[in-house]
Amino acid sequence: MARIQRIKKKTLLRLRRLRIDRLLENKRQRFILSVIFLSLGFFISEYFLGKGGLYMVITISILTDLLLFLSLKKDLEENLYPQIFILPFFYSLSFGLFYFLAPARLLTRIILTSLYAVGLYSLFLSENIFTVSSIRTIQLLGSARTVSFTITLLSYFFLSNVVFSLHTNIFITLLLVFIFSFPIVLQSIWTYTLDKRVLSHVSLAIFLSVCLFEAALVLWFWPSSPTIIALFLTGIFYSIVGLSQVWFEKRLFKGIIWEYFWVSFVIFIALVIFTPWGG
Repeated sequence: MARIQRIKKKTLLRLRRLRIDRLLENKRQRFILSVIFLSLGFFISEYFLGKGGLYMVITISILTDLLLFLSLKKDLEENLYPQIFILPFFYSLSFGLFYFLAPARLLTRIILTSLYAVGLYSLFLSENIFTVSSIRTIQLLGSARTVSFTITLLSYFFLSNVVFSLHTNIFITLLLVFIFSFPIVLQSIWTYTLDKRVLSHVSLAIFLSVCLFEAALVLWFWPSSPTIIALFLTGIFYSIVGLSQVWFEKRLFKGIIWEYFWVSFVIFIALVIFTPWGG
């Protein structure tokens, strides 16, 4: 009897593994098809439609969340987290808007589209891990956080670059910076807490967004190019949000604080060096 029970247990374990493998495989297939569809949409909208592609960029950004929802529908039925839809939307939006600043060359479009596709697929996998991790522990959670934060920094840099490239008045610039900073900060915090309460860290996200708002206020008067300004603002984002994430991990040690300080210092020196003071 004991031997029969062992065989049954082994059989059940194998069946569960097969089911999990099939689910993961189905998700990967849906992710790949979604990435191909969205990448082709971006390439067509920006390369062939010109300025009129702005509306398509917004549409594709919304479709990014829709396709992610359809891919993770079964998991989200048990645990629906609105935070997983924040970064995919802003990632697609940032790339779409940044396309307008890139040189209108076929090679440039292909490179940006390829970079977008790779990043989006990695982001979909990360959001899948966050969703499943809320149900059960997964060893890949640390890797998903790293990938998500890297994509967050890239998205924040692109959005900041676009906003400061508009050269609008100070009120519109600061408003736009706050509008995209708050949800991105909120999502970055959530990846380290995975809290089921949507409004649990709103106050902290507002505080950090206000810090970025104040930095953007100073940078608006800074006589430098939008790219350098966006790089510095992204560096500030990296420091304050990164320290918050470390604090949630309970690893806020003196050595780690100094690491973030030196990163901020180096970026500030770069801002000063590459600013055309004589302009």
